[in-house]
Amino acid sequence: MALFGRKPVDFVIAGLGNPGREYEKTRHNTGFMALDYISGRLNAPRFGLKHMALASRCSAFGHNVLLLKPLTYMNASGSSVADALAYYRLSPAELIVIYDDISLDIGRLRIRLKGSDGGHNGIKSIISCLGTDSFARIKVGVGGKPHPDYDLADWVLSKFTAAELKIIGDDFERIYGAVGCLVNGDAEGAMGKYNG
Repeated sequence: MALFGRKPVDFVIAGLGNPGREYEKTRHNTGFMALDYISGRLNAPRFGLKHMALASRCSAFGHNVLLLKPLTYMNASGSSVADALAYYRLSPAELIVIYDDISLDIGRLRIRLKGSDGGHNGIKSIISCLGTDSFARIKVGVGGKPHPDYDLADWVLSKFTAAELKIIGDDFERIYGAVGCLVNGDAEGAMGKYNG
């Protein structure tokens, strides 16, 4: 239900990952996992199929938001995100993307308002479909490859250990707090409090 006098959706919050049970609890599905946590914290309605994604509209931090988990597989995430933004007539400035980052140690977050894809295929797809790199992103550290010869695809599609899952689980509350800052226009506050 939209708040009186507001758009049906003020922000799209997209968590990136791959659909299918075989990808559950893998490093590349950290965005999906974070969105599931956020959905629970917001008591959001069940996810339904829309915009080539699992989507749920709810109220968050005084705004109407769409929680979005693209089902297009990571490399085509941009199609789903662009479709949702177009449907609600939103700009990239009203988008927040949550995803895994192998350049950050587990337990670290990095919030940015723009930047390159950093080699992440999901972000590469979003930048390509939107025609800009100016959108907020919350990078979630999942740790680097254990040694240089380790295949990157095998690494990001590997499952977290039980100890790593506990650390990642602790990150989700911080991600939730960062989302609250970002939707309320306090990007500096989000970066100051949650980066690192």
